[in-house]
Order: sequence, then C-alpha cells, then structure tokens
Amino acid sequence: MIQVRTVAVLVAAGALALSVGFATNYLMRGGDLASRGTSEEADVESLFAARMPDLAGNQTSLGAWRGKILVVNFWATWCVPCREEIPDFIRLQREFGGKGVQFVGIAADQADKVTLFSNEFQINYPLLIGNYGALDLAKHVGNRISALPFTVVLDRNGRLVHRQLGVLEVDKLRSIFGELL
Repeated sequence: MIQVRTVAVLVAAGALALSVGFATNYLMRGGDLASRGTSEEADVESLFAARMPDLAGNQTSLGAWRGKILVVNFWATWCVPCREEIPDFIRLQREFGGKGVQFVGIAADQADKVTLFSNEFQINYPLLIGNYGALDLAKHVGNRISALPFTVVLDRNGRLVHRQLGVLEVDKLRSIFGELL
C-alpha cells in the first residue's frame, strides 16, 4: 500500500515539475505573458522619462538616446541568463554602435556590484542603476512577471518593436536591426 502511495506522489511531483518546466521555457522564450496588457506609447514615454544614476552617479534618462535604435536590457549581476547574454550585447554594441544602435543596461542591482561586474566584463555601453525599482519600470513596457533578463528594442522614433523575456539571441537581434537600419 505504501508503495502505491509513493508512486502516486512521485508521478504527481513529476507532472508538476514538467508543467513548471514548460511554463518557464515558454516565458523565457518571450511568451505572451511578457507582452500583453501595456499601453505601449504611454509606457515607452515613461521609460524615456525615468531618471536613474549611471555608474558615475550622474542622473540619466533614456531620453538622452532618442533618435537611436535603442536596446534596453533589464538585468542583474546575480542573474545567470543575464550574465550569458551580456557578452553578446558587448559584441553587438561594438558592431552596430556606429550605425545608430545603442544598448543600455538597467540594473536591478546595487551600484557597487554593477561597477565590479562592468569592469570584469568590460561593458562598452551605458549602465544605469535602477535597483529593484527597475523591475517596476520593466513592468511598464510589458514584463508582467518581473523576471530577468528582459529586453525591449525601440526604433529611432521611440516605438516599441520587440520585447523579450529571457535571453535575447544574437540572430534575433541581427534580424531586428536588419529591419530597422
């Protein structure tokens, strides 16, 4: 009798784990839960208006980069998928920066940790310190579950053209840039 109960519990736990795995994969690949329910124009304006300190402590807003193709990445030093995609962002900033593409990282983290991380990875694009308020800002542009990494791409006119919950692959970004350049 105990063996039957044990098997039933294990089967239920396995089904639950499988369901969580599928849901996580769906969300990490940019599923609808990361993109519904935003008023894009107003929310993008709130993104442009938000002021945060950069690594030097200067208050900066994303409005400083209006007119560029803007890739805004919400991330944190403790986020493993964030750490995986940042080297690609560094390479793409180097490759496309001269063509009007600007990456900006908004860290849901503390300035001292972000500074150490930036030095370690030699990040070549601006980093803003949003602390945990960065997650609230990310919600305004579609990150309904406050997960990281979360990236939005804005065209030169400030229109939201792509949002991605989870790692944003290089090929996807190249495709987006190809349409916008």
